[in-house]
Amino acid sequence: MSRGDYFRALGVVAIWGMNFVVMKLGLQGLSPMMLGALRFAVASLPFLAFVPRPRVPWRFVAIYGLVQGVGQFRLLFVALRLGMTWEMAAVVMQSQAFFTLVLAAPLLGERARSHQWAGLGVAAIGLVVIATAHGEGPGQMTLIGFVLTLGASFMWASSNLVVRFAGRAAPDYDPFAFIVWSSAIPIVPFLVLAMLTEGAAHSWTSVSAIGIREGLAVLYLALLATLLGYTMWTRLLKRHPAGRVAPFSLLVPIVGLWAGSVVFGEQLPVAQRLGTAAVFMGLLINQFGLRLVGRGRQ
Repeated sequence: MSRGDYFRALGVVAIWGMNFVVMKLGLQGLSPMMLGALRFAVASLPFLAFVPRPRVPWRFVAIYGLVQGVGQFRLLFVALRLGMTWEMAAVVMQSQAFFTLVLAAPLLGERARSHQWAGLGVAAIGLVVIATAHGEGPGQMTLIGFVLTLGASFMWASSNLVVRFAGRAAPDYDPFAFIVWSSAIPIVPFLVLAMLTEGAAHSWTSVSAIGIREGLAVLYLALLATLLGYTMWTRLLKRHPAGRVAPFSLLVPIVGLWAGSVVFGEQLPVAQRLGTAAVFMGLLINQFGLRLVGRGRQ
């Protein structure tokens, strides 16, 4: 990976690390389905008129929109409403790195090396330490919330593979156009789900009474987390094997925990600091394992 790619990856981590705090704020005034509909509407509809359709088979655009948009975020938004704390969601969602590595081998033929597995193992220990050291205790995380969030992380991993397949079919497609057009796919499903689960009247009331806090949350999720974040993420997945890119998401909960300490005044206990150090070490092993071993022998 080039230096620019590393900066892009860290930029995505910073944006997505704030994502969970922003979602928590947005869900205080909007229902999960309406937040999803507004997020993808703002990320796509204003741009469709002047952003040309990406030069990639339409099936990849549609599948990505359904898997990443409806699948991942519907499950995550509902989980946050059903007892999944945002701190634990930030941690559990990063299991996508493991799902991606496991799926990439049989489906893409991208087999991870031993040092990549070792790095993920060290990072996994760090994530477990972070999760078990949560201030309110892991018992506050409901079973249904955990299962739904795990499902969302699997959908995220699946969308990573869709990007890799799209890149093989059309290597020169524009990632920004791909994200804009695929973001139009989840709008109608989210609206339908909102009508079915919350009723038309309640859905309209939540939108018509939207406040500044919810409006800013929608803008952040649409413009930064979706358009900017996923465009850079897609560009990285086009250039590099999925197992090389996905582990960067392991840094997301670290940024999320820091953001929570700033926004909500929460203090990080010692165990979470140790877990953070383990995640950093795991990512270094995953990315630079062979070079670290080579330098150690010199």
